[in-house]
Amino acid sequence: METLTIFIVEDDIMYSNIIEFHLSLNPDYQIQKFQTAEALLDKLHLKPSVITIDYSLPDMKGNQLLKKIKNIDSSIPVIVISGQEDISTAVALLKEGAYDYIVKNDDTKDHLWNTLRNLKEHLQLRKEVDVLRKEVYQKYTFENSIKGNSPALQKIFNLIDKASKTNINVSISGETGTGKELVAKAIHYNSERKNKAFVPVNMTAIPKELMESELFGYEKGAFTGALNRRIGKFEEADQGTIFLDEIGEMDLSMQSKLLRVIQEKEVTRLGGNNTVKIDVRIVVATHKNLADEVKKGNFREDLYYRLLGLPIPLPPLRERGNDIILLANYFLESFCKENKMIKLSFTTEAKEKLLKYPYPGNIRELKAITDLAAVMATSESVEEENINFSSLNSFSDFMIEETTLNEYTKRIIKHFLNKYDNNVLKVAAKLDIGKSTIYKMIKDHEIDI
Repeated sequence: METLTIFIVEDDIMYSNIIEFHLSLNPDYQIQKFQTAEALLDKLHLKPSVITIDYSLPDMKGNQLLKKIKNIDSSIPVIVISGQEDISTAVALLKEGAYDYIVKNDDTKDHLWNTLRNLKEHLQLRKEVDVLRKEVYQKYTFENSIKGNSPALQKIFNLIDKASKTNINVSISGETGTGKELVAKAIHYNSERKNKAFVPVNMTAIPKELMESELFGYEKGAFTGALNRRIGKFEEADQGTIFLDEIGEMDLSMQSKLLRVIQEKEVTRLGGNNTVKIDVRIVVATHKNLADEVKKGNFREDLYYRLLGLPIPLPPLRERGNDIILLANYFLESFCKENKMIKLSFTTEAKEKLLKYPYPGNIRELKAITDLAAVMATSESVEEENINFSSLNSFSDFMIEETTLNEYTKRIIKHFLNKYDNNVLKVAAKLDIGKSTIYKMIKDHEIDI
């Protein structure tokens, strides 16, 4: 068990010795005694686990000493032990940050013993939370959470950095599977709100009739089955970040209610009359073009401008060049570790095959392909034949992501360039288009080869 360092501040030497003897029965307690407030303050840099202070010291009152300790290091728990049974004094000290207030009587030793036992459990939990929090921060640094070093991704890192330094709303756009939630988490866990909640909400996963109660909560009796009050996702995210995924799927009636919440910075639970103030950073994501949805009348223009904030457009995987290999290596290594397999690597031919595929399902699809390839491998290398695109290569799969005719054209040309080793003349002949059209797209960086 970890040692608990206890500083006892008590001018009554006899009483101090009694407390020390009683607490020393626990071998995990290391005790140091002080008779004055100044003597304690001189040693505060030693960072004890907990301090017990007598309320009436010769050189300082307990409330004054409590304030000084908290000003120097607010994380140190302070237990006040006093001969006063005045409730108002106890309440005042607890409001000022005292961990507990114990009255001197026959039960003091037992009360202190129980308080320290509970405190030790609390400190252990806090330590575990701090460790987990550090792991989360490390996990969601830009480079750890979003793999790649292509020029397209470097632009995204720059935008994430800008978003993390302010509270501006963020709108993330991109095809399905490009990592929109990872970007949202990277923004949150690198911002000043990182110690508060990150609350993801998928608009497509919530039935229309439940959307309001899910986002804003409800009061007891608001509807049949509402047996207790429930806070909504916005209250849950107070002081933190709410991530509204696929915001383009929200119907118009809910859009107006969301707009009011954003404008007023408050929510009203379903079935209630009282408003609840909230401080929430909003990050939204969509695979749709919201500007087009506004023109079509499917999305409110005023809400669009409220949510737009800092736009972050995520590039599809097919436009990220060698990031495909970097990601595939990462997924392959992770899969082998998780499944206790020998370390595998891609052959040159396998890498070339991976680079030629357009990935309509983006990063999510690449991971599925890589996992399957690891299973199919019969040696320490993943061969070209272990990589299977067949189940994902039909025309219906190609069309599943609705986009513009120009985008489809670029995808088709890119597909055939990959297939014929970037032979522009051959692709132009196969597609019956002018070679100058392809050369212009390459020059304008509409197509990367």
